[in-house]
Amino acid sequence: MKSARLAVDIGGTFTDLALEQDGKRTTAKVLTTQSAPERGVMDGFRTIIQAASVAPADIELIIHGTTLATNAVIERKGARTALITTEGFRDVIAMGNESRYDQYDLNIVLPEPLVPRHLRLPVPERLDNTGKVLRPLDEAAVHALVDVLKREKVESIAVGLLHAFVNPVHERRIQAILHDALPGIPVSLSCEVSPEMREWERFSTTVANAYVQPMMASYLRRLETELHDAGAPAPLFLMMSGGGLTTIETACRFPIRLVESGPAGGAIFSAHIARECGLDNVLSFDMGGTTAKICLIDGFKPQTARTFEVARVGRFRKGSGLPLRIPVIEMVEIGAGGGSIAHVDSMGRIGVGPESAGADPGPACYGRGGTHPAVTDANLSLGRYDPARFAGGSMKLDVGAAHDALLADVGAKLSLTAELAALGVVEMVDENMANAARVHAIESGKTYEGRTLIAFGGGGPVHACRVAEKVGINRVLVPSGAGVGSAIGFLRAPVGYEVVRSLYQRFSTFDVAAVNDLLADMRVEAETAVAKGSFGAPTVETRTAYMRYVGQGHEIPVPLPNTRLGPDDIALIRDRYDTEYARFFDRPVPGSDVEIMSYAVVVTTVTDDVTPPPRSGDLFTTEAAPVRTQPVRDTTTGEVSDWAIYDRTGLVPWASIAGPAIVTEDETSTLIGPGWTAVVNGLGYIEMTRV
Repeated sequence: MKSARLAVDIGGTFTDLALEQDGKRTTAKVLTTQSAPERGVMDGFRTIIQAASVAPADIELIIHGTTLATNAVIERKGARTALITTEGFRDVIAMGNESRYDQYDLNIVLPEPLVPRHLRLPVPERLDNTGKVLRPLDEAAVHALVDVLKREKVESIAVGLLHAFVNPVHERRIQAILHDALPGIPVSLSCEVSPEMREWERFSTTVANAYVQPMMASYLRRLETELHDAGAPAPLFLMMSGGGLTTIETACRFPIRLVESGPAGGAIFSAHIARECGLDNVLSFDMGGTTAKICLIDGFKPQTARTFEVARVGRFRKGSGLPLRIPVIEMVEIGAGGGSIAHVDSMGRIGVGPESAGADPGPACYGRGGTHPAVTDANLSLGRYDPARFAGGSMKLDVGAAHDALLADVGAKLSLTAELAALGVVEMVDENMANAARVHAIESGKTYEGRTLIAFGGGGPVHACRVAEKVGINRVLVPSGAGVGSAIGFLRAPVGYEVVRSLYQRFSTFDVAAVNDLLADMRVEAETAVAKGSFGAPTVETRTAYMRYVGQGHEIPVPLPNTRLGPDDIALIRDRYDTEYARFFDRPVPGSDVEIMSYAVVVTTVTDDVTPPPRSGDLFTTEAAPVRTQPVRDTTTGEVSDWAIYDRTGLVPWASIAGPAIVTEDETSTLIGPGWTAVVNGLGYIEMTRV
């Protein structure tokens, strides 16, 4: 009987796979094949089904997440795209909102639009803010654009008209004309991709969707075909940026919703671990080969947002990227991974990233032609990795190559040995990640007091203790399968879909009937999307309104009742807004009217309940036995000493370990730093506590 479920996560360096069948989990990690990602997926597919002794036909569901859409935008390798827009508004995506991410940089560089000006094509038409037609669509002008689109060899088309989120009649008519005249060219409509006010964000999101759609649809269909040809006819689901799963049909139509699918899987993984262990407030720390992702999770739910920036031209500078208005799990992502390249800047400081060695050629120690030192080279030189067991033993690391690269690019420039250069690199990357975590907490109005850090990814458990020390966290949890945590997170994600629409309302003139009609339509749309992949599973609905005081520039999310609203609910919603506003800004503003800008409805399948294991303090622990020792340089003192090495597969529940020590496994290593102790809990997770 079919019972196996497979998850695949394509990262910048590794492609991770996790397969579960009858309560047993098998994992695999292979190098990502950048030129043809499906080739790496199929290599991993064959590896994992052999390791799990599973026939391809036994797999009932395949879940996939990928950074391909993000990379296409960053590297400008998408389709040749045109934008059809309202006459007089062709430059919206170039002008933006005229803000500057650096007020004092006279030579500031702003991100270039994905569509050049000569392919931003205006047509006469106009709606007012209520959707009333002020100027009918000039269909002859639309027909006249067909020859231009053919001559320019346009591969994808975005349509973004003013106020189309209120009335989509003109956008849909343009789509119909283009489908008849250019049947092979995909058309993305702003009224479908991002039906919200603020034309810059709406147009930018629609353009980005059109830009990646041909490439993503082609890739997903190729992968689906190769899996079927390999004997796995299971349905293929995609992880979305908002944390839900969707069908391949929806993913091909709205590929922009996949931009953060891999990191979203990691956040879902952490939320599930938090629920298993009864941890209300955690910090998710996912460090892979290319980036590190940090996410706050409260009440077993990751923070969410509706805006996201991609392809930032200013390093980590908010406002320096292309805006996307899509549902996303809110997190901070920085270029700090195992493949991040170390260097010395013009001021003689050690810098790490954001450039990455990726999978090809990779860090110097991979022996694949890389000559520049990466974080993995530094960890190897400090004695933190077993060179024979890296990535499950699939590749042997070259210690000498790591030593030479560190000495050449860092040590020689600072008069340091390779080992001290490695120490500086690791300390710098740890500080970068800790600083990003501090800023993220401040921007979210939260602290790290009483939180547990959940570490996963290939590098997360290696750096977790030091990052925790820097941000003031005293407890770290490393779950089993941590090296492929995002892929495991895909297996825990519900099938879900979020619909967002704008309807301007004020509490002083709140139209209950109009809001109820809107929410009902949104629920139907979300339920229809979820029904394609839920297989009849029960669902749950969540409603949110985005509100602000009249005159303010940005909204905050406020939960709404899941029932039909009545006049008495207006006061309830206003009270909830005041509560949320006070949480962000200390106190509400009495006497000010509140306006609601947009609404969100999320429908997801119900997740299974889990029972936390008993606490380790309630049971007797036994001291684990190390398999050997090896010399490791401590990053806090710089001293070298012999650390005990433990094999994770040999650790039984309630085994205890005193730091400093290293726990090795196929996909990662867990460092238990000096001053830390660890206990393996009832689920097999490593719980580390700072003494």
